[in-house]
Amino acid sequence: MLNGTLRVAAFQRVPKYDDITGVIERTHEDLEWCDAQAVDLAIFPECYLQGYATELTRIAQRALSTDDPIVKQMLERFATIRTTIILGFIERRLEKFYNSAMVISSGRILGAYSKTHPNEQGFEAGTEFPVFEVSGWKFGINICWDSNFPEASQRIADQGARLLCFPLFNMLRPPNADSNRERTVECLKARALQTGCWVVSADVVGKITGYHANEMSYGCTCIVRPDGEVVTRVNELQEGVATFDL
Repeated sequence: MLNGTLRVAAFQRVPKYDDITGVIERTHEDLEWCDAQAVDLAIFPECYLQGYATELTRIAQRALSTDDPIVKQMLERFATIRTTIILGFIERRLEKFYNSAMVISSGRILGAYSKTHPNEQGFEAGTEFPVFEVSGWKFGINICWDSNFPEASQRIADQGARLLCFPLFNMLRPPNADSNRERTVECLKARALQTGCWVVSADVVGKITGYHANEMSYGCTCIVRPDGEVVTRVNELQEGVATFDL
């Protein structure tokens, strides 16, 4: 049974690459805002902490274990934050690498979900579908490409979750960015209708030079009701936050 209202916030942000300290500081500012707004759960994009990567060499350079000193410093920085956090990161687990999202509460990692359908050659596939709880609401995580696989969302819904959270990274070459502009939203709506869950996504946005030269993301940060209706969405091509009381 659901226990009252859950206030969620999904952040659409221009990604940073290889600037973990900068990401932690920016995230802390966002989380202070969340606390001031009485947000229960905040969602950030895919691989947000270190910056997204696909090839093994760069993944290995960026990967962090959950007991890495800089992760411990981040947890200490977030220890006074009341809001529960879903933060995408590149995870090192022994000699393997995973596209993961950690759930943080009061400076502690409650657990993590690893992308079960990675479309990047350098990542291993996750095998677990953990379910978490905040303010009486059970929730789980799928990551970006997972939204194309109904069974990934169903594994979470079958455990009693009523909220699916999707960290996204839709930074693509312009033709693909255009074709995915509405396709991603349609996938999220389909997962809501299929499972009867609320769906919340957090995406990157903007045009990138350097490593991701000539790539862009319109941003697909939105909140979808169980009947498939998008109740709020961050404006395309802009940073922002979508908030809603579930």
